[in-house]
Amino acid sequence: MYRLLSAVTTRAATHGSCAWGCGRRAAHQRARLPPLGPVWVGGLGLGLGLALGVKLAGGLRGASPAPPTAAPDPETPPQAEPLPPQEQPLAQWSPQTPTPPHSRRFARAIDRSRDLLHRIKDEVGAPGIVVGVSVDGKEVWSEGLGYADVENRVPCKPETVMRIASISKSLTMVAIAKLWEAGKLDLDIPVQHYVPEFPEKEYEGEKVSVTTRLLISHLSGIRHYEKDMKKVKEEKAYKALKMMKGTMESDQEKELKEKGGKSNEKNDFAKAKIEQDNEAKGRNSKPCKRKNDFEQGELYLKEKFENSIESLRLFKNDPLFFKPGSQFLYSTFGYTLLAAIVERASGYKYLDYMQKIFHDLDMLTTVQEENEPVIYNRARFYVYNKKRRLVNTPYVDNSYKWAGGGFLSTVGDLLKFGNAMLYGYQVGLFKNSNENLLPGYLKPETMLMIWTPVPNTEMSWDREGKYAMAWGVVEKKQTYGSCRKQRHYASHTGGAVGASSVLLVLPEELDAATINNKFPPRGIVVSIICNMQSVGLNSTALKIALEFDKDRSDMP
Repeated sequence: MYRLLSAVTTRAATHGSCAWGCGRRAAHQRARLPPLGPVWVGGLGLGLGLALGVKLAGGLRGASPAPPTAAPDPETPPQAEPLPPQEQPLAQWSPQTPTPPHSRRFARAIDRSRDLLHRIKDEVGAPGIVVGVSVDGKEVWSEGLGYADVENRVPCKPETVMRIASISKSLTMVAIAKLWEAGKLDLDIPVQHYVPEFPEKEYEGEKVSVTTRLLISHLSGIRHYEKDMKKVKEEKAYKALKMMKGTMESDQEKELKEKGGKSNEKNDFAKAKIEQDNEAKGRNSKPCKRKNDFEQGELYLKEKFENSIESLRLFKNDPLFFKPGSQFLYSTFGYTLLAAIVERASGYKYLDYMQKIFHDLDMLTTVQEENEPVIYNRARFYVYNKKRRLVNTPYVDNSYKWAGGGFLSTVGDLLKFGNAMLYGYQVGLFKNSNENLLPGYLKPETMLMIWTPVPNTEMSWDREGKYAMAWGVVEKKQTYGSCRKQRHYASHTGGAVGASSVLLVLPEELDAATINNKFPPRGIVVSIICNMQSVGLNSTALKIALEFDKDRSDMP
């Protein structure tokens, strides 16, 4: 009888995960087995109690509490009553993770930043976003929102590995800088000194020189993904005309307003005529629609290139788009040539040399993107098709542009990289106050050179800045008292097939009077990676950095 009671009790508890199933099983058992008097009734009652009364049993005096149930998936239709624990659906990961003790002082900034990222994620329909923030060299917040793999419902987390796209250029700059510091690389001699495979160039019949320094700041004239020189020149001319037209319109409007008085009606007519003429001129002068980068075929190359020298054949025989040094044209192919220069100047393969740098910087999850290796925590990448349906991106091989956009990483590794750059930038200010400080990975004078804006350049992700050396830099500026103050910061964004990224460094404003009892690095570093292409993240990163800077400034 004892064995029968145990068996019935166990079966009732195991299979009674819902009232319907338990009722049917109990009726089925009663139909098959003879009544066993009080013992059978007691066993059945106990089984039903385990199956149907988990919550009630937890509330009984002296009873053990029931195990907590998982939160329901927000995408699952609401149920009339919550399902028992055994039949709960797989819940979507909630971003409301407990705040670590060392991050409590930044709880306000974390809440506001998390809300901002949720809004950005919803606006663009991004499957997943991962963010990391460090303050004065210490990581204070990292979190993933959404999914790294939508099909398998794998949530984003701080360890998620994604394409960092053009942030790879900033990594390559470290290799160039180390070689320059060691005297192995001259930035201002023709690139043919290191890579004779790259042919000498002419522009409009005149021999010109392409140097490493010009390549770094996108002033070489080497093309980007668009091969049609005419389209690129028309696009640049159109942008210049648009800016000039905006200035002219402002001057004309100001002149009309100054006349005032009785001629308001006449002025309004004249203003309307000016706007109409300018609009017509704009229509007539507007060039043919240029394909964006994600419509260019070379972005989707599937060919495997063995080394950087081999990759040069994609563009080395193409003409320069302008005289080197005269104009700015963002070029990922220019960094492919830089990778070849690194190989020849260092004597190592580009990837081997970069892996040594990653080891020194403790960036243990940063690797070149390859399809074959198993890379733990690697995300899937997505795009919306013409019907606005989320789809997987096509397979691409980025071996032709590892130096300019082919690395994978995590937000944690990017924070380490940003802090290493910030430390080198600031350590010179602290030498007198603390002689025991370790040197930076790059010398202060090197970092100052890297983060100094270069003339004739543009910073497309923030119009108030300039491109420097593999970084965009916005300088400190304040035009009017008690008005907007422009902070000094350095950043680089990235856009690849199915991915967007940003790394932003906001240095603390230091002087000789404020460095006492402080140690570098001092400032905020923000990294954001996303498995959706064409997501602008720089302004979001800057807002997050300013939120954390405010919390730090408010602390005693």
